Amino acid sequence: MIIGLVIGLIFKEKATALAPLGDLFINLLSTIIVPLVFTTITLSIAKIRPKVVAKLLKNIVIVFLIMSLLSVMVGVISTYTYRFVSEENTITLTDNIKTDSENMTILERTINMLSVNDFNKILTKENMIALIVISLIIGIATFKAKEKGILFIKFLESIESVLMNVINIIMYYAPIGIAAFFATMVGNLGIQIAADYLKVFIYYTIICILFALIVYSLIAKISGKSVKSFWKESLPVIMCSLSTCSSAACLPINIDCTKKMGISDEVSKTTTSLGTSFHKDGSVIDSVFKIMFLVYLFNSNISILQIIGVALIATLLITAVPVGGGTISEMCILTLLGFPVSALPILTIIATITDAPATMLNSLGDTSASLLVNKLMKKDAI
Repeated sequence: MIIGLVIGLIFKEKATALAPLGDLFINLLSTIIVPLVFTTITLSIAKIRPKVVAKLLKNIVIVFLIMSLLSVMVGVISTYTYRFVSEENTITLTDNIKTDSENMTILERTINMLSVNDFNKILTKENMIALIVISLIIGIATFKAKEKGILFIKFLESIESVLMNVINIIMYYAPIGIAAFFATMVGNLGIQIAADYLKVFIYYTIICILFALIVYSLIAKISGKSVKSFWKESLPVIMCSLSTCSSAACLPINIDCTKKMGISDEVSKTTTSLGTSFHKDGSVIDSVFKIMFLVYLFNSNISILQIIGVALIATLLITAVPVGGGTISEMCILTLLGFPVSALPILTIIATITDAPATMLNSLGDTSASLLVNKLMKKDAI
């Protein structure tokens, strides 16, 4: 990361020539994300008792919901009185530019998010949520098959073992990929950030750091984990998330780190895998920042409830991939709040400059959520 930082600062935009080396690292990890998510979730559900499955999913939902609501409130409180856009840069939003193409309803978007119309589409990271849904169903079906499902479980265990070794092999290339990714990011940001965007980046980064230090340290303490030990063992997740800007790429590393924290296999794999799509503290706060940037830019009047609702819905639509995965989410913000589609590039720039700290918070949030879910599962067992 340090080498990448130096290269980016020295060569600036020329450092983007190293982008393919960073892309190679992401591509290698991305190729195993789909089978990894499928095997980890299916195995976790298939191998545990029905009551445990119900308790596990219940605790995961509770933890994700509480942490997401906390994130959105932090986003609202931190942006509601802080003006990102200078008065001279505001734009009057008139009816003739408040246009939009035909859009799907929220129900249609939800169905498209939870399911696909062809089997081959389930095998893509763009349909991660649909993949998780089918993995849960297959896991339950495998459990219900009892003895007849044992061979399938052994088959999945074999696949999982091979995938973990594939990850170990890929990680030998990690230093080169991370250096190239960091150099490219620094080279890009060095020439693209304007004053108002710089304000957003600095303020957002500060909020992310404070949120992580306060909230995740508190969760570690509540979960019975040493705060110092938590941050030490989370370091690989932090490094990977900052350099790759992909929570999906961090998934195998996150699973490994949570296991080292003493979290049970079923909790570790299920929580982090589900968290990649359903729990994104950084993205929730980021969505609020994007909304408020538009509010200040267009001098709009939007209620706090609208901001909270749209931020949570938009975050669910973000795929766990590097830069560009949030385009659907950004379009959702524009259409649900009635902003012009022409404002999409504005949100894209914000998404680009906040991507690293947002991904860090997303990944660390899953690590913290795993600790909390593990604590709740132990409490239920008692």
